[in-house]
Amino acid sequence: MYYYDYKGANLVSLTPQEGLGAPVEPISSSRLFALVGGDPMLGRGSFKVTHPGQLANPNGLEVLDASRLPDTQVDEAVSAAIREGRLTAVNQNRTGWEELLTAAPKTGKKRVNILAIGDVGSTLLTGLKLLGGDVISSIGICDLSDQITARWEFEMGQINLPWNYDAFPEVEVVKPEQLFDCDLFVFVASKGIPPVGSDVKDVRMYQFENNAKIVAHYAKMARAARFQGLWCAVSDPVDPLAKTAYLESNKDENENFDGKGLRPEQVQGFGLGVMNARAAYFAKRDPRLSSFLTEGRSFGPHGTGLFIANSLEHYDEALSQELTHLTVTANLKMREIGFKPYVAPALSSGALSLLLTLRGEWHCGSVFLDGIYMGCKNRYTPAGVETELLPHIPEPLFGHIREAADHLKAVL
Repeated sequence: MYYYDYKGANLVSLTPQEGLGAPVEPISSSRLFALVGGDPMLGRGSFKVTHPGQLANPNGLEVLDASRLPDTQVDEAVSAAIREGRLTAVNQNRTGWEELLTAAPKTGKKRVNILAIGDVGSTLLTGLKLLGGDVISSIGICDLSDQITARWEFEMGQINLPWNYDAFPEVEVVKPEQLFDCDLFVFVASKGIPPVGSDVKDVRMYQFENNAKIVAHYAKMARAARFQGLWCAVSDPVDPLAKTAYLESNKDENENFDGKGLRPEQVQGFGLGVMNARAAYFAKRDPRLSSFLTEGRSFGPHGTGLFIANSLEHYDEALSQELTHLTVTANLKMREIGFKPYVAPALSSGALSLLLTLRGEWHCGSVFLDGIYMGCKNRYTPAGVETELLPHIPEPLFGHIREAADHLKAVL
């Protein structure tokens, strides 16, 4: 291992580095940054290291499975940093990687701004208002319609506990140019959803082309504002829109990628929460599927490509396929009843998952892996975004995760 004291930051590398000064003695305390490789555009930016093998293979899907990572030998100083949760991997091939060495996580309550207050946005807003008092300082709302924002500011302002009028975060209307004066930007805008009864089979992909154009506009605004918070994609299709936000924010005036916009870890897709919750709904109602409630996991996008594992310890391909089918088609069942399926997504994928994110707790969401936004269990920590490291993912299940990644790569 090679250690460096670079501009006051503690660095470590598996190989010797040039331009960082002479090597120093191993660092045994404080935050440590591990320099790793990766494609400047499709490689990860930074993340919390939970296994030595992630230093040698930092970008692939294997980071989810300890049994598939290389047997990378590290010294006791690095092992201790991993155990103590203070080792952050940094892709040194990305533009601006040095800025991460001095970035300090913001403490205290966070400001949340929401774009578009339609069915999903207003439900999500209500959830954040009622449940987010411990982590949210205030909520800004923005919409094309001044009438809509006036209504929801008025409604939200009248939700209070008696004699404890500061228990819930205040809601205020913000102008578009103020959208990125926040810690979390929540994108819930949509060009339109096919009406109930239409013959559109894949509603999410129907929305992609139009919604991607809207995302591109606001991604460039985030770039111009040098936004340092978290961009949260909630609109469908969640995972391709998350990647769109990342890519578009990193394009210069000639549409060339320059890496000067959002870092990949600054964007997360929030669509897996409701798929996980839907799987739990069916698992509670069928004893054959009940293992999911204690042993199961969800992987992949919000829609086609999603896969639900009935159990990690007692994986059953047939049961997993059945539970996946029930979960993926649950939105169609709601449409058959005669309603748009937006309440559960707005709360399970939206409000509840966003609050878990703010609290630094485990949640379901899409993070940048293998060049796409892959849905998995993850959390944000002082050392960076952490993806759950499983001891072993059964081969059939890992194959489905790869299929999900291939599907997303084919979309964008």
